[in-house]
Amino acid sequence: MHVVGIDGHKKTHTLVAVDQLGRRADEITVKATPSGHVQALKWIARFGQVLLAIEDCRHLTRRFEADLLLAGHAVVRVHTRLMAGARRSARERGKSDPIDAEAVARVALREPELPRASLAGPARDVKLLVDHRRRLVRSRTAAANKLRWFLHEIEPELPVPSRGLRRLCVFDMLAAELDGRAGVVVEIARDLVSECRRLTEQINGLEARLRRLVETLAPSLLNIPGCGVISAAVVIGETAGAARFKSKDAFAHFTGTAPIPVWSSNKVRVRLNRGGNRSINHALHMIAVTQVRRGGEGADYFAKQLARGKTPKEAVRLLRRRVSDRVFRALLADEAVSQPTVTHADLPVSAAA
Repeated sequence: MHVVGIDGHKKTHTLVAVDQLGRRADEITVKATPSGHVQALKWIARFGQVLLAIEDCRHLTRRFEADLLLAGHAVVRVHTRLMAGARRSARERGKSDPIDAEAVARVALREPELPRASLAGPARDVKLLVDHRRRLVRSRTAAANKLRWFLHEIEPELPVPSRGLRRLCVFDMLAAELDGRAGVVVEIARDLVSECRRLTEQINGLEARLRRLVETLAPSLLNIPGCGVISAAVVIGETAGAARFKSKDAFAHFTGTAPIPVWSSNKVRVRLNRGGNRSINHALHMIAVTQVRRGGEGADYFAKQLARGKTPKEAVRLLRRRVSDRVFRALLADEAVSQPTVTHADLPVSAAA
């Protein structure tokens, strides 16, 4: 069985086939167009049963991934950081598209637990909506900060709540206060009020849409104390299917809640994991902090860790890992209801992931 490594770019894709010993068998470069994808599929068919490994640059290769999956191939994703070691250990020096594609293939031979690609589903829609909402919130924050300075210049004693520039009633009050005033500063402030209102209406609409999606895809997440709609949406969008993780430990490694071993000899030591998916790590942290603040099971666990001599930061980290495990179980339960669970062992090498 051969492994085909793929180095994707905006205009071309380079494919290199290697055998089980990592020796290059053949290579081809095709255009990043539908006709080029057909040419690549015909070339791959020459090798019979294959495993396809693609550099994880989904903004460039998403369409190619979909064509490969629809053709019935198994596709695994190789993170770019894993390719550096493969390039350094290769006999051919330098960096080129064929060298990178060969490095991708050799990483796939070396690493048996690479994440498998799958066709985009509702989880991607959730991620896109969450990312879009995040951009709108940042824009509103920038406009609101500028608006506050202008409002202070216009009327220093104007009462604006600390978090009021996200409520429609506050915008109505500001519009009434600015009505009838003259000057360039007032004109700009009036425009900023309108901009903040527009952004707030868009953000509220996205949150309502995300709530409907979360209640459909993973209602069990909302039953976890401290988990709101936005946190649940981040978890769903970034996870993209909990069944692709072999265990809760693998999921914790993905979320950055699993510690990193840094020990030698007989003394076992670990340190904080600053890697993993930081978006989902932040969502889990907010769930843990909310549980501590509101009381209940999470607060009891936090207090128990403090009684054992842990610092507040260490106790929150342990609670965050506990939340990660519970989130993983909830995602698996919801996926089992919506569709039959399929493990990696059930997937043939040439079947779609």
